[in-house]
Amino acid sequence: MSVVTVQLGQCGNQIGFEVFDALYSDSHCPQGLCSERENEAYQASSKERFFSEEENGVSIARAVLVDMEPKVINQTLSKAAQSGQWKYAQHSCFCQKEGSGNNWAYGYSVHGPRHEESIMNLIQKEVEKCDSLSGFFIIMSMAGGTGSGLGAFVTQNLQDQYSNSLKMNQIIWPYGTGEVIVQNYNSVLTLSHLYRSSDALLVHENDAIHKICAKLMNIKQISFSDINQVLAHQLGSVFQPTYSVEGSCHYRRNPLGINWQVRPPLPGLPTLGKVSLNRELHFNTSIANLVILRGKDVHSADLGGFKDPALYTSWLEPIDAFNVWKTQRAFSKYEKSAALVSNSQFLLKPLDTIVGKAWNMFASKAYIHQYTKFGIEEEDFLDSFTLLEQASENWISFSLRS
Repeated sequence: MSVVTVQLGQCGNQIGFEVFDALYSDSHCPQGLCSERENEAYQASSKERFFSEEENGVSIARAVLVDMEPKVINQTLSKAAQSGQWKYAQHSCFCQKEGSGNNWAYGYSVHGPRHEESIMNLIQKEVEKCDSLSGFFIIMSMAGGTGSGLGAFVTQNLQDQYSNSLKMNQIIWPYGTGEVIVQNYNSVLTLSHLYRSSDALLVHENDAIHKICAKLMNIKQISFSDINQVLAHQLGSVFQPTYSVEGSCHYRRNPLGINWQVRPPLPGLPTLGKVSLNRELHFNTSIANLVILRGKDVHSADLGGFKDPALYTSWLEPIDAFNVWKTQRAFSKYEKSAALVSNSQFLLKPLDTIVGKAWNMFASKAYIHQYTKFGIEEEDFLDSFTLLEQASENWISFSLRS
């Protein structure tokens, strides 16, 4: 079961390189804690999932690189080739420079449709190399300009053409202090479109990763490269196989390792009108938690705290909402590591902040002309605001305890 990665824009291509580099390096790390059979199975599964045929002993990443500027793609190709161990296929890259500036609406409404056939043909060629396709991993910025708009467009096309394959988007939540003046507009538009077309969003916050670099890694001058490497190791520790002692691979049962979507309450479950709004809102209430333990002492780890019913909705038992995967095969250079992937209310507050700031700008018509000139009308903004408000309310309604 193979995964085709789509790297979009400067953010997606820089992170994508670090992800593939981390995956390859990890799969070729010498390991002393697991059996030789387990390690060989781990390496074979990782290679099948993320890399295709070899050329002169060099593995080829299952990836398509898309950007509007050649500089980042050329740098990414060069860095991968310099490793001498893996590389990107030259024909898997698409770059068409156009003088539009950095604009979400241009990426979604103009650049995407104009080059749709070329981009989707590249993706199809990668899909055809897979003996069995499990899904797509799309790496992109949430608040960026043209790349984010194009990412939303490409994800929508993947949903149309590969409706039976999982589409997972890895998105970077922008710094709270702001990177671009219209980042809240871009975030609202990106999230609302991905909500319709993506099967799962894997979110990393720039502020949180920055704190890891500063406080845990003691990096004085933090660069985007530092942040991207932390992201890559977090993603790698989630996506690499987790073979049990018996030798069965969890990812053969669950292709991308993660398969939970935020959906409105099912019939018969509590709705917003049936719960007491006077009760305290638990912003970390979850409907699914997955803990992945790798390396030394994994079988003696105390995970009792994750089985506390208070962490989950009233209509889910912890046994149904919590899962743990363990393997003695360590990840990369770490003696032992733990990764938590949580489908929870953690992002409701940041989402509310972004939507609120975007609405305040929209109410004063600030910068709207940058979007309307490329076909994103005020009605599109209103639809996006409405969808995200409804999604937030749905999350509150089926996570509040009655």
